[in-house]
Amino acid sequence: MIQKLKNYDFTLIITPILLTAFGIVMIYSASMVVAVVQGHESTYYLVRQSMWFSLGLAVFIFGSVFPYKYYQKLMKFIILGIVILLIGVLAFGSDANNARSWFRFGPIGLQPAEFAKLGLILYLASVYSKKQAYIQEFSKGVLPPLVLTGFVLSLIMMQPDIGTASIIFLIACSIIFSSGIRFKHLFILIVLGVGLILLAIPYMVTDERLSRFTGAYQPFQTPESDGYQLIQSYLAIGVGGITGEGLGQSVQKLGYLMEAHTDFIMAIIAEELGFIGVVIVIGMLAIIVLRGIFISRKCQDSFGSLLAIGISSMIGIQAFINLGAISGLLPITGVPLPFVSYGGSSLLVLMLSVGILNNIAMTVKKRENEPVNSEEKTETKAMNYNRGGKTWQNLIK
Repeated sequence: MIQKLKNYDFTLIITPILLTAFGIVMIYSASMVVAVVQGHESTYYLVRQSMWFSLGLAVFIFGSVFPYKYYQKLMKFIILGIVILLIGVLAFGSDANNARSWFRFGPIGLQPAEFAKLGLILYLASVYSKKQAYIQEFSKGVLPPLVLTGFVLSLIMMQPDIGTASIIFLIACSIIFSSGIRFKHLFILIVLGVGLILLAIPYMVTDERLSRFTGAYQPFQTPESDGYQLIQSYLAIGVGGITGEGLGQSVQKLGYLMEAHTDFIMAIIAEELGFIGVVIVIGMLAIIVLRGIFISRKCQDSFGSLLAIGISSMIGIQAFINLGAISGLLPITGVPLPFVSYGGSSLLVLMLSVGILNNIAMTVKKRENEPVNSEEKTETKAMNYNRGGKTWQNLIK
């Protein structure tokens, strides 16, 4: 029993649970007024997020104990399920905020694009781990998985959900780079990606999307319309100072700052808990991301290594986009803050993801705790160095 406990990565157990619990407290603080205005009890969003958290703990435990290598055997079903869900939401989903991204089952809503993030991470990690022997051949080793990735991205763009599509695109880039691709092939992919974006601009650009750029980079020119949300976020952040106004004492959540308990919850944290609260949240997110990168480097299995990179990238990229939006660095795209913002689908995917990450960590620790002679260690190190040519592990050594 003690030996099994040694294999658990308690950093990846305690940190996300504490961060989510803190998020529930802040969701209650940020949403109590909005809930009453909407005709609910003040604890409406608190209760709902707590229920999602309970379910999230269940999927976290499942992800932690289910061997991650088995996902490779289920890959066809995972990808098929994602495609069916994304097509289904376009046909039968509910419209909200000028997008059709949700399935509604009474009071419960599910967002298939959130599950597509993890599904594509599993797919890309699985495919590129199997192509390590010829990863430096562009047409055979690099290009084929991108066809399905592009198809999934197009389905998400059709909703449209630009924020999630951007996250998936950046995750795919991180996995591809980490797989050992040649730099000239990476350059080709970047050129192709930029070209496709330029071709898609005439079809993607609308007055509403242009207004998001105006609101992000020129908020004070339209303070009552496009720039209103960001200005309210600035006020919340500025008022908080170093120590904040105190838990529950936010003024911006009283109807001034929209989506205070979802996309802009960090602004409320800054107002109530100040710079100290913001640093603590960002620090905990950084711990999870850096721990995932460390695990990916220690993992001797290509699939596990790329999977850990993909999950870490997902959390880090999502956090960066959310923080960029509330600070005016990036346009507002509706991306929630990982583990902290209100949202069931996002929380379930994140908890399952860190569960899988913990399972990879357990496998790494178990291997490290097993007695291995020096000859086997040398052979393993040589195999890891040669796997897939000049892999990302070799680049950072």
